[in-house]
Parts: sequence; structure tokens; C-alpha cells
Amino acid sequence: MRLQVAVGTFKQEDFITGCGWAGNELYTCGDDKKVHKINAEGDSGDVIIKDLDSYPTDFHWLPSGDKKKQSEMFALSFSDGSFYIVLRNGRIEKQIKDKTHQGAIIAIRWSNEGTALATAGEDGVVKIWSRSGMLRSTLAQVDSSVYSLWWSPDSTSVCFTSGKEVIIKPLQPQAKQVMWKAHDATVMAVDWNSVNNLIVTGGEDRKYKVWDSFGRNLFVSKALEFTVTSVAWSWNGELFAVGLYNSLRLCDRTGWTFSREHVDSGSITKISWTSDCTQLAAVSASGSVLFGQVLERKVEWQNIEVVLKETNKIIVHDILSEMEEDLDFRDRVISMAVGFGYLVVTTSLQCCIYLLQNLNTPHIFDLKDPVNYIQLSEKYLLMVDNASMQVYTYEGRPVSAPRFQGMRSEAINANTVSMSTDVIAVIDHSDPKLVRVFDTASGKELGKPIQHVLDITSVQLNRWGSATQRKCILQDRNRDLYIVPMSQTAGGKEVVPFKLGTMCDSAAWNTDTDMLAAVMDSKLVVWYYPNVVFVDRDLVNQTKFSRDASEFGKDPQILNFHGSHVSVRRSDGAELSAAVSPYPTALYGIVQKHMWEQAIQLCRYVKDSTLWACLAVMALADKELSTAEVAFAAIDEVAKLQYVLSIKEIPTSEGRNAELALWRRRPDEAEAILLQAGLFYRAIDMHMRLFHWDRALELAVHHKTHVDTVLAMRERYLTGMGREETAPRFLQYREGVVIEWDKIQAKIEKEKENEANRQGARPYQE
Repeated sequence: MRLQVAVGTFKQEDFITGCGWAGNELYTCGDDKKVHKINAEGDSGDVIIKDLDSYPTDFHWLPSGDKKKQSEMFALSFSDGSFYIVLRNGRIEKQIKDKTHQGAIIAIRWSNEGTALATAGEDGVVKIWSRSGMLRSTLAQVDSSVYSLWWSPDSTSVCFTSGKEVIIKPLQPQAKQVMWKAHDATVMAVDWNSVNNLIVTGGEDRKYKVWDSFGRNLFVSKALEFTVTSVAWSWNGELFAVGLYNSLRLCDRTGWTFSREHVDSGSITKISWTSDCTQLAAVSASGSVLFGQVLERKVEWQNIEVVLKETNKIIVHDILSEMEEDLDFRDRVISMAVGFGYLVVTTSLQCCIYLLQNLNTPHIFDLKDPVNYIQLSEKYLLMVDNASMQVYTYEGRPVSAPRFQGMRSEAINANTVSMSTDVIAVIDHSDPKLVRVFDTASGKELGKPIQHVLDITSVQLNRWGSATQRKCILQDRNRDLYIVPMSQTAGGKEVVPFKLGTMCDSAAWNTDTDMLAAVMDSKLVVWYYPNVVFVDRDLVNQTKFSRDASEFGKDPQILNFHGSHVSVRRSDGAELSAAVSPYPTALYGIVQKHMWEQAIQLCRYVKDSTLWACLAVMALADKELSTAEVAFAAIDEVAKLQYVLSIKEIPTSEGRNAELALWRRRPDEAEAILLQAGLFYRAIDMHMRLFHWDRALELAVHHKTHVDTVLAMRERYLTGMGREETAPRFLQYREGVVIEWDKIQAKIEKEKENEANRQGARPYQE
């Protein structure tokens, strides 16, 4: 990826202090006491406001509440301490000169909802104003000038600079502020992204740094040539730009530099991104206006590589056949994605869907708004624009439009949404502790949202298998990794996520199988069969692979996990590849075809206990008890082997299914299976084995059978424990029941005989 920078032919005479995009038009202000409107090519401009009373110092557009409409209002600050609220056509709506600042206002910013305005200046005061320009509060007073400020994503705090320090000050007076030394010299610029919640700063120490919202440092650049005078995040939080004297840098969200462009412009004073994140504008102290296009964006899938070569031209390269094809478009390319045999490209006006086997005849349909993000699945594609989230088929037919109250389309990206063929999982932006689940085909919400105790930062669905095998991994702000079964969520049940590990930097599902890879605590961990969590948690550690991954460095990100190779990008931008065993992939292919004998032969050939453990759990999940018996014997799990043999002796399929459900730690499901089949004694016996005495007695009383059995077993249990009965319900029924062990044993034997002779009962088939 690189930034193609061009200097606009339109040039102002003096120092430019602020800029901002409104659609395809750039507005600037500067020391000529004018506000200019410049087109996207930079070759012509109009004066919107002229002959201002003072020198403009900063400029910021009011965020539009309706994403389909462009903002119609901006705030303009001045060197005399006043600020204006101005309409888009240049008419001054309001002038605020009272109770402002002593000296110049250096920075002015609207909150993300557009309900408040923050100003900061040479006097070291930060003030909060209402939308109409009424003073709400004086938020902070510091000893040095405040050169830059920005609102938090939820607009409850303001981040501003003070000398060498960065301060996050909450609007609530009783809340504690966060302050840290950010640079070795004065901090000149700060920007806080509302999507990824990261902060980037630049200072006179010639460095730029990336921080999280707690002030923890994530990246430090080397000392550059000159003072960093401006920084700006792209709206989607994937990139940021850094401006300094005669230089402009494009950086990844983790901090490393994609490209560095030298331009004869003087110091870059302000940078502004377009809403589609494909173009930026930078203004300078010399009066020059720079326009940057983000080119050579790359997406990959298996052996296909797609590169944006020019603003309206992409190259599709097949690495295996070394075939290359150029695709030209009428308009500027905004987004692109490749996968599952398809290439999807969106321009500012159209969406083109190509079949990779035939790039000559795409499906084309018009778009209402530019698309900010695309995600592909096997059957559908998901597109997110400024106003909504839409699901389409690969023929371009609309399928559904999932939505929920409080949804912010600008916050939807690869971390916050995940789609499979049957469900879509989205992090609720208004409450990040919730993950909402939608049906892909209808767009309707399924059951209750997944509830977590901390804010969730990432969600990913697996795409292998049927809907019953759908799982989701969650990563929270503590960097803990959890896994959730989606089948229970869709059924309306409340699900408790299972914790897989801590200190997780990144995680990704395998593209071909159900394997899961994660970089955790400087180790590469691969769960060969993550479904083990919902089948037999005792075998979780036996079915995973772990090795040292210190070569990945700090904060590595998994790019993809394809076949037996994991691609990882380090924090410095270098891409590394790690290999895992190819045998689990082969085992998946064999098991998917129900070739259990061949699966056993593969494990015997490899002689690996991890592979045997995977086979054992796969066999249990598929109710293949004979294979599970062989696998458990191979890994010396004697207790589990004996339990498998006891399940095989149960004469009815319902009884066996109930025991397997019990193995999965689902007693409610096991009880439901038994009661529906009319196996009342087996349900009562199950609860007695689990020491659920109250439920066992409740079932016995309700079905008027084996009350004496429950009381007798309870009495034997208490006697063995050296305790006396104190439960009122058991004391009540004990008074009217005579316990005779011979009769009880006879009744139990009769129940077993009846179960073996019932219609449909048959022994387990090998």
C-alpha cells in the first residue's frame, strides 16, 4: 500500500490552519482571513467567507446525524479567542465572543454525536459548549498551551495535550482523569479514533506514537527528520496519516509505515480524510493543498492476489498459473474483497461481482451510498455503507438488512461483525458487552444477545460445517479469548462463554477446517478441534498444539490461517509464516466423509496422541462409539473408555443419546430426551447419579413411580456421609413410604427389562 500525493494547482497566499471534507469538496481556512471551497482535484476553488475580523486557527465539521446527508454546519475558531458556527453556504449562524479564551483558540472539535463543542487555546483552558454556543463548563486548566484535542468515542471524555503530556479528562467532575508523559518534548497533535478506540500522538521529539485509551503505549516510531506537526486517523480506524515538514506518511493502525512521500510544501498543519477512507487532504504553512490517494491496496485468497493499481484500475493475479488480468472501472474504487471463488469491487456508484473463473461478465448493480466495508461468505456477501448493513447474493439480489437500535454503521468492520452462511454476529456499539446474532437469510435477530462481563473488541464465526457446528470466538478488552456455541444462542438459551486463554494478541479460524489459531502470551496456539469444549472439556489441552512464537514480536496479528499455514504480521509490518501439522486437516476430510476405519488407520500411522484425542472427540460428537472406544484406548483414558462401553450396552438410542448429552454437561437436554421417550426411571436414575435429589424426587412424584427408590438411595447416601435427613420434602414423603430393598431391586430390574423389550430398542450397531 502506498500514498500517491499530488499538489493541487489551487494555492492560497498564506498559512493554512484548518481543513475538512464535505462530500467531494474540501473546505480550508487560513491567514488570508478567508474560507475556501476546493474541488477534489484541487484545480479550482471558491471563497465562501472573506474579510473575517480575525485570523482563523482551526476548522471542524459538525457530524451529520443522518448518515445519508452531508453536514451542513462547521465551527471556526480564531486567534482573538472567539469562534463562529457557520452554515455550509458561508452564512454565519452564530458568533461567540463572550466567556471564550484569553488569547487564540488553537483547537476546536465537535463531539461525535454533534451535541457539544470543545475548545482549547493558548491560555491552557479547555471549555465545553452546547451546540448553540452556550458555555457548559470549563473542563480543565493547565499551565501550558493546548495545541490539540479530541473527543472519546462515546463523547464522555476529552483528550488534549499539555506540554509533554496527554490528558484524558472525563466530563463528569467526580470521574478520575488519565494523564501520562507521551513525548520527550511538546506534544503537537493528537487524534482519537471512534472505531478502534486508539490514540495517535505526534510531538517535537520528532516521533509519533500509538496508545490505547488507558495510556498504554502500543507503538513508538523512530525519530523522524522534523517535528511531527499533524496526525489524523482514517474514519474506519485502519490507517492514519502523519504530517511533518515536507513529508507525509501513511501508517497502519499498529504504527508501522506503509509509505513516505516527500513534497515541497513546508510543514503539514492539518490532515483530513474522506468518509470512504480512500483519499486525504493535507494543508501546509506555505499555502499548498496536498491530495493523497491510497493505492496498491491488496486483498488475497488462496492463490489469488488482487491489487488496486490506480484509483479506477485493479490487477487480478493468479500466483499458480501466473495469469494476470486488468480490470478498469468508470469511477474511483472504494472497497474490494476476494474469497470463495468471487471478487467483489465497489466504486462510488456501483458494485461489481466477478466469478474468478470468468472475469469478463460481472454482475453489476447501482449503489445508493459508497460502501465502507465488504465481508464474504460461502453463499452471501455483506456490505456496509454510511447508513445500513446489507446482505446480497453473488447475483446481486438483496437478501436481508440486519439492524438494531443504536447501530453505528461507521463502527462496523472486520473485528465487530462476522458472517457465515446461516448467522451474522455483530458487536452492539451502544453496549460493547453484547453480541447480537441475526439470521442471514431473513435479517431477524435470533434469541437473546450473547452477554459478556467486559467490553468485547472482536468477534469471529467459524465457517466450516453445518449450522449445528457453528461457533463464535470473542476477544475482550482484557485480551481474553472465549468461545460460544451459536446453536444454543439461536435457540434462545442463555449461553456462558468458555474461556480458551488469556493474553491473546490475535486469533483466526482456519479457512478449510474447524481449527482455530491464536497468538497468546508469545506462543502460537492451535486448537485442532475447538468443539472439544462442548463435548469433553477434559480433553481441551490434549487436542491443542502450542509452540514458542517470540519471533512474532509485540502485538502480532494473524492475517489468515489456510491449510496448515498461519500467516502473521508483526508490529513492524513484516509478514511471517508458521506451519502446523497437516494431519488434522487430513483427519477432517476423512471424518467429514464418515470414513471411520480410515481415520483410525491414519492415527495409527501418525502415532500422535493429539491426533488420537481429536479423533476420540470427533467420534463422540458424531455418536460413533466404536471409534471413540479405540481412540480412548490409544490415549490411555481408561475411565472414559469404560463409560463408552457402558453407553454401548444401553439398549435404546434415546438412552444412549441422553448419556452422550450428559457427557457434554447438558443434564437438562438429557432429561428432555428421556422424558420425551417415556424413560422415566432412567431420568430419575440420572439425577440420582448427579446427586440432584430434589429433581429426582420431583420426577418420581410427578410420574408416580420409584418414589421409594429415590428415598432409599437418598437414605443410603446420607448414611454413607454420616449425616441425617433435614430436607422437609424428603421427611414428608419418608413418613408414608416403607423402604424394602428387595422390591426396589426387583422394580429396577423390571425397568431395565421393559426398556430392552420396548419397541425400537436395539443394541448399538458397530
